[in-house]
Amino acid sequence: MNAIRRRFQPEQVRELVLILLIIGIIIFFGTQIEGYFSARTFNRISTSVAVIAVVAVGQTLVVLTRNIDLSVGSIVGFTAYVVGTILSHNNGIPPWAVILMAIVLGALLGSVNGVIVAYGRVPSIIVTLGTLALYRTILVEVSGANSVLTNELPKWLVDLPRLNVVSFGEMDVRLLFFLALLVVIIFQWVVSYLPWGRRLYAIGSNPDAARIAGFPAQRIVFTAFVLSGSLAGLAGFMFLARFGNITVVAGQGIELQSVAAAVVGGVSTNGGIGSPFGAFLGAILIDVLENSLIRWLAISEFWRDALLGLLILLAVATDTVIMNRLRKLWSQHELEVTEDTTVPPGKQGDKGYAV
Repeated sequence: MNAIRRRFQPEQVRELVLILLIIGIIIFFGTQIEGYFSARTFNRISTSVAVIAVVAVGQTLVVLTRNIDLSVGSIVGFTAYVVGTILSHNNGIPPWAVILMAIVLGALLGSVNGVIVAYGRVPSIIVTLGTLALYRTILVEVSGANSVLTNELPKWLVDLPRLNVVSFGEMDVRLLFFLALLVVIIFQWVVSYLPWGRRLYAIGSNPDAARIAGFPAQRIVFTAFVLSGSLAGLAGFMFLARFGNITVVAGQGIELQSVAAAVVGGVSTNGGIGSPFGAFLGAILIDVLENSLIRWLAISEFWRDALLGLLILLAVATDTVIMNRLRKLWSQHELEVTEDTTVPPGKQGDKGYAV
């Protein structure tokens, strides 16, 4: 047990448990669904999880600061529709410009949340609930309820979801999944090694202490919302590439999926705990469950949302009971190690106390 405590933190233990749980679920459904262990299943799940994983990483950055972004689904839909409409009228725009357009548009929408939450000091749940409805309403009004159709989009975009980066036998690592994996790696590095990333944890763990320490809390929270919007914009581009046909309700429900992925992945709603990698694992777990249950039991959309709600409740309960217990055990161990190293040899009484 002591060896585990020395090598791993409680959050890393949770991520390891998530990996084992994902493997166990895959093995279970492999025994229940004919043809489950196939390249087709892998390709379907990996492409599906890519969009949610990118949004979940952005959601993680916001939740780490003790906030939440409920507008990400509307930003995904808004970006997908606007970029799709522009492309349908001009197929000649280069791919890099299209991706940049989606990211910038998402960043602008995210900055609205950031300004009001960080500088206006309005609770994020109120602000983002309002912008969720606002962005969706603007989209409906501007679009006239028209749709973007696949046959209006450039061929390179339509073919993008089937583009492979590398193949292992019949299993293909599609470009969209590779892009999501790249986002996870970049932001995992940011929160682990860059000063800005470490300050996210400080602000979420103890906002008052962070302000006393001189951290620019408002600017950091604002940046987190801008990055969340940027990643939702990127996800909007990926959503457009994956589905092609985009209506005014595109992206609806993604906000719940992103929150579920983050919370299931170990990101604490109290802030200061969690990681993009954990959110990525949460997104995989949720997508594997959804896709597998649809094939196994043919569950409806209603039950899929009910499953997400149940997973969120279980994750919060786990964080409250089990993870808090683990953190106390780790803290006690660290305290014991500190006491052992600070008390000089031969300076202890009969009961081990310093004299």
